[in-house]
Amino acid sequence: MKEGFQSCGQRISIVGTTGSGKTTLARKIAQHLEIPHIELDALYWEPNWTAASEQVFRERVSEALKGDRWIIDGNYSKVREIVLSQADTVVFLDYSFWLVMRQLLQRTLRRSLKQEELWNGNREDIWKSFFSQDSILLWMVQTYQRNREKYPALFQQVEYVHLSVVHLQSPQMTKKWLLSFNSYRCN
Repeated sequence: MKEGFQSCGQRISIVGTTGSGKTTLARKIAQHLEIPHIELDALYWEPNWTAASEQVFRERVSEALKGDRWIIDGNYSKVREIVLSQADTVVFLDYSFWLVMRQLLQRTLRRSLKQEELWNGNREDIWKSFFSQDSILLWMVQTYQRNREKYPALFQQVEYVHLSVVHLQSPQMTKKWLLSFNSYRCN
């Protein structure tokens, strides 16, 4: 997998474990490259934390990706082939377990206490976020290792050979990578 930014991506997918910083990185890149940012969570979650049907979700994602230039973040397997078949670059945030856990704890606590609106009026509830079977923290623990194994294998599959893959394993590596194209702007 490549560590540097080999070309200026026009259609970028950012993947990684919950809490790794996908949306934060996507926003930075979108702003720098002046391209639309698409959050899969915003397309998936309806009011009251109700999931969109698979058909509706797939239609929303297909519609969102109609442009020539975009950056999208998220890990939904239901739409993975739609996203990755159209992407030219994929960025895999593969940070250490404890770093991701710390980031997720801080983010979840902040969102819960400030009652920040996420998507479609949804807000994180401190009880559900920390202590329920639907806990985002529990989800991260359950999926962390699986994602670390899944993505490198996935990017080796023949249907994804067209992707320029950027594998970032630390925030320092991410900063260095961002600097490698910071002065470059796509047209």
